[in-house]
This record gives sequence, structure tokens and C-alpha cells, in this order.
Amino acid sequence: MTPLRDIDISLLRAFVAVAETGRMTTAAKVVNLTQSAVSQKIRRLEELFGTDLFDRRADAARLTRDGDRLLSRAQRLIALNDDVMSEMRGTDFTGEVRLGVPHDVVGIMLPAILRRFRQEHPNVLVTLVSDATTTLRNMLRERQLDLALMTEQAAGDPSQFLITDQLVWVGVKGGDAHLRRPLSVALGQESCSFRPHAVAALDQAGIPWRAICQVGSLEPVFATLEADMAVAPFLARTVPERLTVLKDPALPELPHFNINLRLPPATVTPAAQELARHIREGFIQRYR
Repeated sequence: MTPLRDIDISLLRAFVAVAETGRMTTAAKVVNLTQSAVSQKIRRLEELFGTDLFDRRADAARLTRDGDRLLSRAQRLIALNDDVMSEMRGTDFTGEVRLGVPHDVVGIMLPAILRRFRQEHPNVLVTLVSDATTTLRNMLRERQLDLALMTEQAAGDPSQFLITDQLVWVGVKGGDAHLRRPLSVALGQESCSFRPHAVAALDQAGIPWRAICQVGSLEPVFATLEADMAVAPFLARTVPERLTVLKDPALPELPHFNINLRLPPATVTPAAQELARHIREGFIQRYR
């Protein structure tokens, strides 16, 4: 009988990173390795199982059927490993952490970070509050939140700053909404941080425009864009795959924005501090 072999958890971390990002280069940043080191770990894992885990096309990597079978199991093994390490090191955070995140950031940038935090600290309940930055700032000041990500023009100090991103015009692939005049723009709610900058840029460029889909939720905005009824300003890193960044030179350039992690001025709970650490490290690994 063939003897059983042990699985190196670092191989599984590289595998999950590639599976979640779809690219070796991006996965390398997630696990803090070189691209060649990640590729080598994937090859070692494939040799261990005797099967291909990815269909490789240039830098892109898509899971094979066997890779898809492995993904959930790999995530459970990593979570169990991290849980044992946390337990044996005596770090057992408990309680609830109320995290505020802008609508456009929460679905794109947070899931992988929150998954890792949940795996390491299963006794901490993270409650997400998604709203505009101005609302989140007020909630943080009134201690309705324990920490919050905010899209702001000014970069925070080194303990607060996460990344800088370009504000861009977004529309449906192959659409022509950006060519029509007046230009229909989905600006979101009145308190949206991007709204005054988009309006100022359009006015300065002399482009006639009209605001549509003035809501707080992103789903109606997505529906409007996918129907080719309008364009909208988004941070470049938050543009979903079903939409595209518009390259029309007639559209005015938009400013850069910063994503900062803000904590209340008073006491921060240990669980909130630990989540803040995970967010900082997650953004450094994935986006800087």
C-alpha cells in the first residue's frame, strides 16, 4: 500500500491565493512570495496529488475540476491550521466588532480579508455596516462603529492609510451611453464622496449631463450601467468584471482618492484592533 504523505499548508495557501485572485502575480502579493515561488508551490501540490489543479493561460489561472474539488477542502485545512495555532498561542479574541465600509469597497476588497479573520478568530462576530463615507464618519464619531474604511481625498497617517486609487468613468462593455448628450450619470446618493468631483469635472469640461439613479445601494446603479442607460464614477480597483473602464477622451479626468482605515479617538477593543491589523496587512499584500 502506498504510504500517505503530509500536505504542506504553505502549498495550500498558495493554491487558495491563486484560486481566489485568478492570477499568479496577484497571488504572489497575497502570500508575500515571488511569482516563481508561487508557481513552484502549485507544481509541488499538483505532483503530490498527481493531477492538474489549474488551466493556465499566460498569467491567468482557472481551476480545473480537480482544483475546484480541492478549494473548499484547502480552505478548511488552512482554517483548522490557523485555529490550532491561535489556540495554542493563547490568542482568543471574543465579542462583536462593528465595521463600516463604503458600498463600492465592501464587495470587492473585503471578502478575502474577512474570511481570513473569521478563520483565525471564529469567536468574534463582525457586523458590517455599508454606507457613504460621510455617514460612516458620523457613526464612528458617535461610537456606533468600532472602525471604518473611508474613501477620502486626503491620505491618512501611516497607521490609517491603506491605498490610493484612481477615480474612473465606468460603463457597460460595448455600450454607447458615454457618447450621448446630455450624458446620463448614475451618481448615487447625495452624500457620495465621488459625486461633487464628478459633477465639477463635467461642468468644467462643458459636458451637458443629467443625474439618474440617485440611490444609496449599488445594485440599482449596476443595473442602470448594464442596461447602457448611464455611466458612473468608480474607483478603478472596485470595477466589477461585467463592466469596463471607459477610455473615451471626451470624458474629463477624475481625481485620485485614498482608502483610509479610521478608528475612534477613544478606547478600541482588542478584537477591533486585531481586525484592523488584518485589514492593514490584507491591503498591503493585495493592493499595494
